[in-house]
Amino acid sequence: MTRDRVPAYDAVVFDCDGVIVDSERLAIEVELRIATDLGWETDADTLRKLFVGCSSEFYYATLEQQLGRKLEPGWDAKYAGWLDEAFAERLQPIPGIEQALDGLAVPFALASNSRNARIRSSLSTTRLLDRFEGRICSAEDEAHGKPAPDVYLSAARTLGIDPARCIAVDDSPTGVLAAQRAGMLVLAFTGHFDAADFPQHERVRFLDDMRDLPRVIEQLRFP
Repeated sequence: MTRDRVPAYDAVVFDCDGVIVDSERLAIEVELRIATDLGWETDADTLRKLFVGCSSEFYYATLEQQLGRKLEPGWDAKYAGWLDEAFAERLQPIPGIEQALDGLAVPFALASNSRNARIRSSLSTTRLLDRFEGRICSAEDEAHGKPAPDVYLSAARTLGIDPARCIAVDDSPTGVLAAQRAGMLVLAFTGHFDAADFPQHERVRFLDDMRDLPRVIEQLRFP
């Protein structure tokens, strides 16, 4: 950062799934197996558009809507090990994320719709937990998950930085909207969606390759 240029940010707040860990593809595979087992005939692309970045509450409600029936309490116990097994065997970091984190000169935190146990398990599996320890915020601890801004606002408080001075990095339209509502500048990571799928706004930019993150955010200029 040159001395005559004032940076547009003081911190970076990352989503987890699809931004830090390459979990979305595995999750969709498992969700398709679950949907089929429950009797919902659908496809991976439909599930991707519906569920990437969504809250657990939205996932459960959508399943019930598509099935046309209420799901019994504890219905998901049968499937609890499916995602754990897939993650334990095949979960990897997003390509370039470690390089990106090493290239940041500002504090960073994590803001995820996933539950705390899932976040910590995913970060441990990919050997990234130490990078975020003490700066992990889960929608499980908030009144509302994304697209509400709660978890992004909590991440900013954890860092002690004004949300307006934070850049959020999220890979879903739901997450980008949540970060916008928190007043953050937003980088939409186009790992699973096209740029046209995201909210179009003057305070949203796009990132195609995580390796480019330090360079891209150094050059960002927002209204």
